[in-house]
Amino acid sequence: AAAPCPAPPAAGAVWSPVAALSARRRLREFDVGDRFSRLPLPKASVLLPLTVRAGKLHLLLTVRAMQLRRSPGEVCFPGGKREAIDKDEIDTALREAKEEVGLQPEKVEVVCRLVPGIDKMNHVVTPVVGFIEDTFQATPNPDEVSDVFVVPLEYFVKPSNYKTLPYKTSSGYSGWMHCFIYDDHERKMSFKIWGLTAHFAVFLALVIFGKHPTFKVEYDLDNLISSAETNFMNLYASIYERKKSNL
Repeated sequence: AAAPCPAPPAAGAVWSPVAALSARRRLREFDVGDRFSRLPLPKASVLLPLTVRAGKLHLLLTVRAMQLRRSPGEVCFPGGKREAIDKDEIDTALREAKEEVGLQPEKVEVVCRLVPGIDKMNHVVTPVVGFIEDTFQATPNPDEVSDVFVVPLEYFVKPSNYKTLPYKTSSGYSGWMHCFIYDDHERKMSFKIWGLTAHFAVFLALVIFGKHPTFKVEYDLDNLISSAETNFMNLYASIYERKKSNL
């Protein structure tokens, strides 16, 4: 008989090998593979790098360089647009992470691809989840990245500073987005994490911890993957219909 799947690790618990195994199993249950790879919109990927620090699971994030034309100074995950040399979304995420923060592809244990999002440039953005060693020292590419930092993953279900921001897409699709302010007390810095970056971080935390967050989310938490896919396809349909009507 198959071994029973361990319960989700508790948010705030000390990270153990059993908790790590549970997290990997839960992530694989949510792996979408290449299910959304053939949608007729331009493609991009981001890497969601997970690492254990001080007994807790953390997520690595970057701050975009101020000289960049698009979204300068904003917090994001390593990532970017798909290029001809990339065979899939995973290749894109790993290549970009190497270029931006010096993370070697062979140092990433890729676990899954989660339900994509759509950015303001109408790219289908696939989040690729991977574990990295706790000893990883980022070497930011100054042309693209001004800072690299980590946030406890549980902050994205139990934040101390959170609000929502309304938004409306060019296709007329309206909703609200998560906005977190994370205070890094060691470095005496605060980071604003919002938009698609916050969206992916929240979903990842919901998948791994399996807990209700302290704020409202747009998912049916009893049917997380199906509601996430429905939300994505509704957004995609609104954008694709508008693109077709503009032809």
